[in-house]
Amino acid sequence: MAAAAASAFISIRVRPALSIRSNGGDCVASLHCHTSSGKESVFFSTRRSLPFDCVSRGIRHKVKASAAPVMDHPTSSSSSPVVPTVVEVDLGNRSYPIYIGAGLLNFPELLQRHVHGKQVLVVTNTTVAPLYLDKTIWALTEGNPNLQVESVILPDGEQYKNMETLMKVFDKAIESRMDRRCSFVALGGGVIGDMCGYAAASYLRGVNFIQIPTTVMAQVDSSVGGKTGINHPLGKNLIGAFYQPQCVLIDTDTLSTLPNRELASGLAEVIKYGLIRDAEFFKWQENNMCALLARDPSAFAYAIKRSCENKAEVVSLDEKESGLRATLNLGHSFGHAIETGFGYGHWLHGEAVAAGIVMAVDMSHRLRWIDDSLVKRVHDLMQQAKLPTSPPNTMTVEMFKSVMAVDKKVADGQLRLILLKGSLGNCVFTADYDQQALEDTLVAFSKS
Repeated sequence: MAAAAASAFISIRVRPALSIRSNGGDCVASLHCHTSSGKESVFFSTRRSLPFDCVSRGIRHKVKASAAPVMDHPTSSSSSPVVPTVVEVDLGNRSYPIYIGAGLLNFPELLQRHVHGKQVLVVTNTTVAPLYLDKTIWALTEGNPNLQVESVILPDGEQYKNMETLMKVFDKAIESRMDRRCSFVALGGGVIGDMCGYAAASYLRGVNFIQIPTTVMAQVDSSVGGKTGINHPLGKNLIGAFYQPQCVLIDTDTLSTLPNRELASGLAEVIKYGLIRDAEFFKWQENNMCALLARDPSAFAYAIKRSCENKAEVVSLDEKESGLRATLNLGHSFGHAIETGFGYGHWLHGEAVAAGIVMAVDMSHRLRWIDDSLVKRVHDLMQQAKLPTSPPNTMTVEMFKSVMAVDKKVADGQLRLILLKGSLGNCVFTADYDQQALEDTLVAFSKS
């Protein structure tokens, strides 16, 4: 049964390229480097719908479904069965699949095909463990009784994403005598995924790991792309590594137990994709946000699929964030400052990113790079998603500046930001902006 189900998956392969142009208008993607005042900017825009044909540097790549196509614009009806989907992150011999569908933990073969040794360590937290740990262990061991499965249950929350908590993972792995053929499995949201991935990258200098994300935030963003790490008191995600998983298994049924606040938090990253590279997706969100908040299965299946396609394509083009991948951090420099300054765990990551995106949009407008209508659309969509549109009133200009000074995107002493420029779906990653615009945005959104 599991094998039959697996063979029915839709497979979408995203191949790397530096620039893409459409033959028929379905796909337009461009990456340009501009220099102004001696500073580098990276501009990226894309509009795409699947399937499409693209020509890149004289090489023809085809992105298409190998089974029945998935609707680009699903209806709100949940009566039709969910078609499982596979999006592949194309990184050569380190490529891996993202499985998306309802009830995927009911198919052990999916998970077991990515476990290479005879030992598994499941890393989860106190919230997720009572809900899905037993089911995950079953999926790992069903028909595979020789597999040794251990688990470590960490405290839940961003405030525990630190070295002290990470050591608990290493302690369990060493106590269980996990060898180099073992696999670490991240079962939880973004914090668990980041910490488990970093532990896997470090333990015995690298062991396999698998992502099973259980939050919207993790399913649409953090589980894909291999960013792993922990926080430092002076800044978020300053300690970590790029380390890709063997696979990402997204069982959308896990969203049924997700609190409303956590669900809304994840939508900030969904909105981000539309703003930086996928205008049609943003328009779809404007028409379907109510369905997403109501947890409509068809709407969520589409939002997760489209988000993963966007993330997979960018990661395939720029795995180590040399330029293009940085555009996925729209609003994050402001958002990370909020999380660090306000205190880890007080605001959810997506809530801080939402406020940060609004601030980045405000700054883009002050630079006269976008028009009034886009500012209003972003503000309205954030409000519709029940997300913050301004930082906590305890944040000051100096708090923002001190944290942003150690942001990972600082280069040669200059803070590079992701800002919108031009029509919807276009952005720049640049240090070439008027510093007064940044100052004015910080003043407008901060306590003096």
